[in-house]
Amino acid sequence: MKELVLGGTRSGKSRHAETRALSLDVSRWIYVATALAGDAQMTARIQHHRAQRDARWQTVEAPQALGACLRRLDAPDRCILVDCLTLWLSNCLGDEARPGRWAEERDALLAAVDASRARLLFVSNEVGSGIVPLGALSRRFADEAGRLHQALAARCDRVTLVVAGLPLTLKENDA
Repeated sequence: MKELVLGGTRSGKSRHAETRALSLDVSRWIYVATALAGDAQMTARIQHHRAQRDARWQTVEAPQALGACLRRLDAPDRCILVDCLTLWLSNCLGDEARPGRWAEERDALLAAVDASRARLLFVSNEVGSGIVPLGALSRRFADEAGRLHQALAARCDRVTLVVAGLPLTLKENDA
């Protein structure tokens, strides 16, 4: 089972994904966090998310190299929840020391998803419903997020959009 959960900021997407994950019959739940605590506000957001999770979750931090992380954690008795893809995308696009990093990271993630035996849930911000951003980096971010979401949605058994805490199933394959 592979699932993509999309939604806006504070839409309830993480809570929805965590509830879905804990409903699965697995022996281990792994929370892969992609955020970097670069300022006080982000530190507070990370702390808030940590406080919401109970002791069943093992947390692994992967601000980059997400595909390699998923391969390392992969096993059929596990549920791996990745939160959040758009933060990970920002981390990759912001790595100016390695031009081409994003394409490598994206391809590695998609290959890891294709090969995975674990139950996977991905959380990501839906950013394509607003205006076209003015700046080149902002436009690239929105474009790459949209392309990534499409590629993952094609691979996922279930795609859910969460708005105001309410999940709307966009795709569901009985697997």
